[in-house]
Order: sequence, then C-alpha cells, then structure tokens
Amino acid sequence: MAQPENKAAIESARRSIGTEMAGLGMLRDALGNGLGAAFAEAVALIKAASGRVIVTGMGKSGHIGRKIAATFASTGTPAHFVHPGEASHGDLGMIRSEDVILALSWSGETAELSDIIAYSRRYRVGLIAVTSNPASTLATEADVALLLPKAEEACPNGLAPTTSTTMQITLGDALAVALLEARGFTPEDFRAFHPGGKLGAKLTFVRDIMHRGEAMPVVPAGAAMGEAIVVMSGKGFGCVGVVDADGRLAGIVSDGDLRRHMRPDLLTQTAESIMTRSPKTVRETALAVEALELINRSKITALFVLDAAGQPAGIVHIHDLLRIGVA
Repeated sequence: MAQPENKAAIESARRSIGTEMAGLGMLRDALGNGLGAAFAEAVALIKAASGRVIVTGMGKSGHIGRKIAATFASTGTPAHFVHPGEASHGDLGMIRSEDVILALSWSGETAELSDIIAYSRRYRVGLIAVTSNPASTLATEADVALLLPKAEEACPNGLAPTTSTTMQITLGDALAVALLEARGFTPEDFRAFHPGGKLGAKLTFVRDIMHRGEAMPVVPAGAAMGEAIVVMSGKGFGCVGVVDADGRLAGIVSDGDLRRHMRPDLLTQTAESIMTRSPKTVRETALAVEALELINRSKITALFVLDAAGQPAGIVHIHDLLRIGVA
C-alpha cells in the first residue's frame, strides 16, 4: 500500500503534467487561429535566409534556446546560440545580416535582449520573437511575433517557468520539423549529422555493412547439394543463395532446409530442388534498422541484398548489425 507521502508526490506529478498538457492544448489551438499565420511566416523567413538561425534568450528561456538551436542544427537548419549577456560584450559580431534571430522571452521585456534587438534593427537582421506579451518591446520590434498563450504554470506559486518553457520548447520543435519537411530533409541527411551512437548505427545503410563479391555464398541453380554445403560451410553465413541463369536470386538454402531434407540421397540433389523460393531479401538502400526488423520478424539470421535487377549484391548477417550497435 502506498504511503501518504508517496501518494502526494504522485498526485503532484499528475497535476503538473496535466497543467502542462493544458498549456500545450492552448498552443495547438492558437496555431489554428492567429498564431498559425505568424508561424508560417517564421518558417518562410528562416527558410529563405542564406545564413544561420541565431537563437537567444536569458535564464530558463536561454536553456530552452540552446536546445532549440541544437535541434535546428541537427535537422538541416544551421543554427547557433548566442547568450544575450555575452552579445553585449562582443558576441554581436557573430551575427551577420544574412542570419535570422530567434529571441525567446516570456515577458518580452528581458533587459539583456535590448542590445540584440537594437543590433537587429540597425543592420536589418531578421528578428522572430517568441513571447506571450504582444505589447512588449520584443514583440513590437520583431519582424514576426510568435505569441504564446498565457497558460497557467505548473508551479503552484505561479512563479517557476514550467508550462511556459514547455510551450517554448514545443514551438521550437514544431519550427524545426516544419523546416525539415520544407527542405525535404531525408534520413540520409539526418545520418550525416548523427554518425555516432545507437542513432547513427540505426541510420547506417545496408550497403555500408554488407559483404560483397567473393564473400557471398552463392551457387548456380543446377549445382549439387554437396557443392552447396561446401560453399555454405566455407562462407560462414549459415545459408547459400541459389541464382538462376540470369544471375537473379531464385532461392536460398538454409540450415533449416538441410534439416528438413535430410536423407541418404541429399548430396546428390540439386540446390534448386532443396531451396526455399522467394526468400526474404532487402535492398542496399535500406537502413540497417529495417534489415534488423525484417530479420527479427522472419526469425532468420541473414538477408541477401539485391540490386535493381534482382541479382545478389551482398549479404548481411545479424552479427553485422550487432557489431555496429543496431541490435
């Protein structure tokens, strides 16, 4: 039975999450009204810029801004965070006329942002405001003002930025995704920015890890099973591919096929008579994570990789996926 203090903590968490969910609901509804037009204008302004998105903000808005800048940069929109305090002491030099500034301030009156705002107006740098105050200096000076709804903070005192920062980060994600889609950003583009860790492994292409040429276990359709077993054992993939006269993969002989056809005359049979037809295969342009899903779903250990003509271009084994960290 839960202790009273545990129940109180759980209820507090549920209440906080509920409050922030309500704020996100208000944000979604606002995008269906006046905020939507400004959002589309912000996307167009950033997409048209030849420079970077300069994200800035003070305090909690600054922490959110750093995350938004990182999300932009990793999804095809070059971005950099500039601390407003440092901007006033030389870092304004990081901002160029071809850039666009995305400034976050709940009140829109953050004193530390004044120099960046003035700089953007003096040098005609595009300025997008994210604020809740339409009458604020930030909103009125900006080229585009993204006005957040004034939702209740999850903090019971209404002081600690909670719901407000959740809305900020969600709007930042929405901008990044909209830009990603507008630019036609592909998984291959994404992998270029995420080569490390498990994410990078999942975005590896099958062609990058498959075994090619002489490493592939293949025999012609008329080959005797004695020859097929020698090739299967020598290559070490637990299977052998059977190709027709045109070099296309006609079938595959696996360890399971050998067990099912184990009889005295097995070695005199042809590979074609034993093989499993229409085996599971994958294209070389598929992602490694797709190959893993197919291997797991089909309960097999290896996949032949086919080219556009249906000919074996390579083979990938579950061990290859384990080695790069996908599985």
